Amino acid sequence: MIGRVRGWRRGWQERTKLQRIDLYTRVTLCSLPWVFLLSWGLLPLGATLDHGPVAMALGAAFFAVNAVQCVLSNRNVAPAFAHYRGAEPFPPRRLRLPAALLAVLTGLLVALAAVGGIDDPGLSLLVLDLPLAFTVPYVLLVPVRTYLLHCAAFGVVVLGLLAAVGAPGGLLFGAAVSLLVVVLLVLVSTRPSAWSLTVMWQAEEARDMQARLAVAEERLRFGRDMHDVLGRNLAVIALKSELAVELAQRGNAAAVDQMVEVQRIARASQQEVRDVVRGYREADLPTELLGAKGVLEAAGITCTVEGADGPAGIGAPPAVQAALGWVVREAATNVLRHGDPRVCVIRLTTTAGAVVLEVENDGAGPGAGQGDGSGVAGGGSGAAGSGGSGLAGLRERLAALGGSLEAGPAGDGLFRVTATVPLTAPGGRPSPGTLSTEDR
Repeated sequence: MIGRVRGWRRGWQERTKLQRIDLYTRVTLCSLPWVFLLSWGLLPLGATLDHGPVAMALGAAFFAVNAVQCVLSNRNVAPAFAHYRGAEPFPPRRLRLPAALLAVLTGLLVALAAVGGIDDPGLSLLVLDLPLAFTVPYVLLVPVRTYLLHCAAFGVVVLGLLAAVGAPGGLLFGAAVSLLVVVLLVLVSTRPSAWSLTVMWQAEEARDMQARLAVAEERLRFGRDMHDVLGRNLAVIALKSELAVELAQRGNAAAVDQMVEVQRIARASQQEVRDVVRGYREADLPTELLGAKGVLEAAGITCTVEGADGPAGIGAPPAVQAALGWVVREAATNVLRHGDPRVCVIRLTTTAGAVVLEVENDGAGPGAGQGDGSGVAGGGSGAAGSGGSGLAGLRERLAALGGSLEAGPAGDGLFRVTATVPLTAPGGRPSPGTLSTEDR
């Protein structure tokens, strides 16, 4: 539990840190057009005060339109980021007004150059600020190659218009350099920042997905363990209750003993359910073998256990014993539940570096083994039509240890369950369904 709290706290801290980085990046990109507007976009316009009212009007209009362009750029940064991350597409209509304002700014700049309202160095600085606000969100909406091609086409148009109004060669060269600088500046400052944020958010989403998968896996484990724990005990309770009813009808005092046993099993089941909820419980192979033998013999079935005291039993690693204990429990449950068995043999052997558990019983009908798991011990229609989850849960447990499970008719009315688990598979890791010390 402590480990889970620490993990949640670390996840919350990481997410908070990521949100701060995201906010810092967005604020920086939104501030960039305003910084240029109030520096390189404003200082050169002071020279228009000395060139008459027309130049002053053009300069004021250029500044006002550029300020509106910065506002629109800030509004488009968030949806542009969402488009870049693939969260939602960017509405094309949001670019119509910024594109129109860019055309207006270009016309005002060319008009300033035509009336001589600003000197050459100042005009180069205005060219530097001209496309900045528009390109900050735009660079996130199109591929890099498309962005560069569009910027090159825009640069050709601007330089062509300046040349048409008689701008000298030095001014054209300075304007070309300014356009190149601002295009590359926006590219190297915006795209890498967006890419970094995208990678970090994807990593955060992957952590969230991992947490959800862990929750789903825990739910599956809990459902599987509840089925395995309660299946046999409920079958025994039903069997002993029926026996107690028959004895009571005959006036046999042994009915009281059977009901006492039912009471004991019910209380034991309560404790086992609590253990499953806490995640502490593990099946113990020797205990399960003794329990299966006692339950089957109480139901009038002759049960023989072979190899329990050998290396395949007490000598197997704990994880292997736990997994095979679940197999014994499920198989014994289904021997009681299906068919009409009289003899059951549980056999443990070691072969080729693996432990092999076989549970074999007679009384299996022709449809035995056609179910999906509840009919493990098979017999008649009960096995064929069952809809339980016994085999599926057992296969999950054994697969985690590199093992396998086979179940089906063995001929002569026999039904056999064979579980194979490698001795070297566990490698010291906990068997399925357990929690680490830290998680406890």
